[in-house]
Amino acid sequence: MSLFDLTDEVTVVIGATGALGGACATAMAEAGAKIAVVGRNAERGEARVMEITDAGGTAQFFTCDAMSPDSLKTCHEAVTETLGAPSVLLNAAGGNDPDATVTPEMPFENIPLPAWAKVFDLNLVGGLLLPCQEFGPAMCKRGKGSIINIASVTSHLPLSKVIAYSASKAAVLSATQFLAREWATTGVRVNSITPGFFPAEQNKKLLYNEDGTPSDRAKAIFGHTPMNRFGDPSELAGAAVYLASEKAASFVTGSDIVVDGGFLSQTI
Repeated sequence: MSLFDLTDEVTVVIGATGALGGACATAMAEAGAKIAVVGRNAERGEARVMEITDAGGTAQFFTCDAMSPDSLKTCHEAVTETLGAPSVLLNAAGGNDPDATVTPEMPFENIPLPAWAKVFDLNLVGGLLLPCQEFGPAMCKRGKGSIINIASVTSHLPLSKVIAYSASKAAVLSATQFLAREWATTGVRVNSITPGFFPAEQNKKLLYNEDGTPSDRAKAIFGHTPMNRFGDPSELAGAAVYLASEKAASFVTGSDIVVDGGFLSQTI
């Protein structure tokens, strides 16, 4: 058995229909895991399943709304029945709301409460709380499991403009450490990954001009990133495989792995 072997580990990836969650799902399948591709978009979900199975892996799509406890329970039951009891949970769902972004036209004091609440719901409730409440206790009962949450460089350094996103991702980091402590003696490990800047649908308008050239914000990010570029989704996957591996990361819990091209190390 290799250090990063995930053979037959039933792995639930909520948000596998997105770029980052999908890349992690593909990598874990390559390591032998059976992947439950979980999301709301069936077309994207089935495309991800096809990508994994065409490469020789095992995957199945499950429709689920991570904001609904009932939907998560139904998903959990379906995954258990078809693939087996989940031993890995990757929470890759989340996002931002433009209406909660500070701009000259929308100063902080005018941010509408519904937009603020929506961002916290996306990243903290659907992105951590409800999935962990559904899948975590069953893992604890079986005495084995790895839960991986997606934090952000904004968990560590609040970025300009995206105040709600930064605050919600800081909460993800705090909640991850809380759960790691609570479940440490059960055999369930809880960790997080902090991505740097990976272009995706949710931040595309902030990072690129209409003509496809990098925006001023993107140029500022490059200037603060020693590697002077954005990350590719595939570059996040290794951290997920490591944290999922019971052999490689058996004594790792409450940790945050930063994959940011050096962003958090840059000062002046």
